[in-house]
Amino acid sequence: MSDSNATPSVNADVAIIGAGPAGLMAAEVLSRAGLAVHLFDAMPSVGRKFLLAGKGGLNLTHAEPLERFVTRYGAAQDHVQPLLQHWGPQALRDWATGLGIETFVGTSNRVFPTDMKSAPLLRAWLHRLRHPGPGGVPVVFHMRHRWQGWSTGTGGPLMFHAPSGQVQVQARATVLALGGASWARLGSDGAWLPWLEAAGVAVSPLLPSNCGFDVQGAAAHGMAQGWSTHFRERFAGQPFKSVAIRATDSQGQQFHRKGEFVATATGVEGSLVYAASSLLRDEIARNGQASFDIDLLPDRSAEHVLAQVSHPRGPRSLSSHLKSRLGLEGIKMGILHERLDKEAMNDPARLAAAIKALPVTVSAARPIDEAISSAGGVRWDALNPNLMVETKPGLFCAGEMLDWEAPTGGYLLTACLASGVVAGEGVARYLQQTGPR
Repeated sequence: MSDSNATPSVNADVAIIGAGPAGLMAAEVLSRAGLAVHLFDAMPSVGRKFLLAGKGGLNLTHAEPLERFVTRYGAAQDHVQPLLQHWGPQALRDWATGLGIETFVGTSNRVFPTDMKSAPLLRAWLHRLRHPGPGGVPVVFHMRHRWQGWSTGTGGPLMFHAPSGQVQVQARATVLALGGASWARLGSDGAWLPWLEAAGVAVSPLLPSNCGFDVQGAAAHGMAQGWSTHFRERFAGQPFKSVAIRATDSQGQQFHRKGEFVATATGVEGSLVYAASSLLRDEIARNGQASFDIDLLPDRSAEHVLAQVSHPRGPRSLSSHLKSRLGLEGIKMGILHERLDKEAMNDPARLAAAIKALPVTVSAARPIDEAISSAGGVRWDALNPNLMVETKPGLFCAGEMLDWEAPTGGYLLTACLASGVVAGEGVARYLQQTGPR
């Protein structure tokens, strides 16, 4: 630089913004292709959400057949399916093995590293990116570099705020892998959305996915909103185990699955609720509320439950009777008392019906920053099959910032990585076609 007051600049074949799984995978593909890759992230270190996801055991992918796997992406299935057919669950396991990380298939066909941890995989991955071997070019990492858009608002060099001040980056191609808007403290804050919108890139609003919900109060107890004080103080944080949820929205879409979820201070969250979250969220958007039924005893028939509830209980209390005949106690008894008035609790037919289908109404999804993931983002009709923005040649998008969502169980990570592969390969082809600067 001849002018000591000029904005520092970086020139690169490829700038990748976002050091999560999608960005790192795109960087690996391009590094192997012999391209000079500079990777930028606002956080002090890479893969922070990836590391958090692995704290309870890193769920890499799912071992179910691919034809079933691709159905997990709902309305975006037709767009995500080609990515997964190109680089899917088995490719992910093979890639992990290549990093020295063996995997195994656990319960419910979920796939984990043998040590269950994310840190060893991330360390091995970063070593490969920094030392790619023959033919590869080491990836250059720029941490604490927060993207600020383009120098002219909709074009020109990329602008970053760094510890040293403003930095501008001129790249032949750019991959945006900035994540959605969940867990902002780990780097995914959705700040990119208005910049892309201003640049003419079609985007859908970012919405919470795999999220909890606030419940409406029980009319029988005169509560407009939330759990009663008694239920909240006694049961918030406790799980509903071995239950099932059934829901049908106003469009006729249905959800029915067995599992478990947790009562929170304001409502419900946990794996079973997360699995139903897109249906519940969209129904709330349409009608202001959504409802589902809890089957507290999914392994017992309605006839059996009615027979046991109706069995003479003699001098025993109702709670003792239901615990003895059906094993109902704790939070399951608590929610029956929460949702039913005294008359219904003492009517065997109504009580038995409630045990098999207890209605719960939710009025709002929890804030997006609390969600595991987000829906919405860059629309598929704005991208070509290589994940390049049609109206901005050389700009590619990957990962959770695309307009898709999926349940937990390895589906999120697999699609993020697959999109990184496709975007990286798309960049390599684009640069081959456009030639050197």
